[in-house]
Amino acid sequence: MNIQKVGFIGLGMMGAPMCARIAGAGHTLYVADADPARVEEICGKLSAAPLTEAAAKDLDVLTTMLPNSSIVESVLLDEGWADRLTPGALVIDMSSSEPVRSRELAETLAGRGLHYLDAPVSGGVKRAENGTLAILVGGEQAEMDAARPLLETMGQSILFIGPAGSGHAAKALNNLVSACGLMITVEALHVAKRFGIAEDVMTDVLNASSGRSNTSENKVKQFMLSGTFGSGFSLKLMDKDLSIAGKLAESVGYTLSFGAYGIDTWHRVAEGVSPTTDHTEMYRLLSEDAQ
Repeated sequence: MNIQKVGFIGLGMMGAPMCARIAGAGHTLYVADADPARVEEICGKLSAAPLTEAAAKDLDVLTTMLPNSSIVESVLLDEGWADRLTPGALVIDMSSSEPVRSRELAETLAGRGLHYLDAPVSGGVKRAENGTLAILVGGEQAEMDAARPLLETMGQSILFIGPAGSGHAAKALNNLVSACGLMITVEALHVAKRFGIAEDVMTDVLNASSGRSNTSENKVKQFMLSGTFGSGFSLKLMDKDLSIAGKLAESVGYTLSFGAYGIDTWHRVAEGVSPTTDHTEMYRLLSEDAQ
């Protein structure tokens, strides 16, 4: 498959810079979003055109970057975008969707003569902008190989995980580890502060020692201690991913222990914040003073 014409549905904080990478690589790009003004804005900035029914028939790939499985299924099946594609076209869901539902969607699309990959991303807005995302791919190896040049416009690490749904499963589990690691890092900082160790010093200790993590290296000083809380990934979106991880564990008959506590804690905190609250605000929200 020679991928030239690409459709992209979902122009949010991640979708827009990902589209910029695709257009910048020379692909013919058609975009769609629930907000028509957003489509107009992106088309004005990039070499892109609105996605129409006529354009869909000629697409090599239709990509979705949407909030959840229900919206992905609604767009592809209920709104009919899958039916507008020509058999043989490839659908790539780069959303953070539910693995079991992704596997079912792959079967549904196969019945319509369409190929499917789930390819969620990790790395945040900045890495979307510079094309260095990690992309976790589930599906058939042949489709993965065909899509690799397109995926490499957006990501630096393209990892083939396994059958359909595996990418979404890996993304949820990665975020479970990330979220629980963030919480324990924050708690260690608060204990250190109460004992009289400056939090920036404790962060240096972690980064020079075995407690080092993505949180300690890339989030604590940059977004937590600075008070900017501007990583670009919301607390509620992380909560959604943790729900997916919890359901995944249940579906395979594994009982989480530490993970279950982390998920429950994140749920509790998420209930009291706005949709725009950055996930690094856990530093503030988990402090004993804030509870």
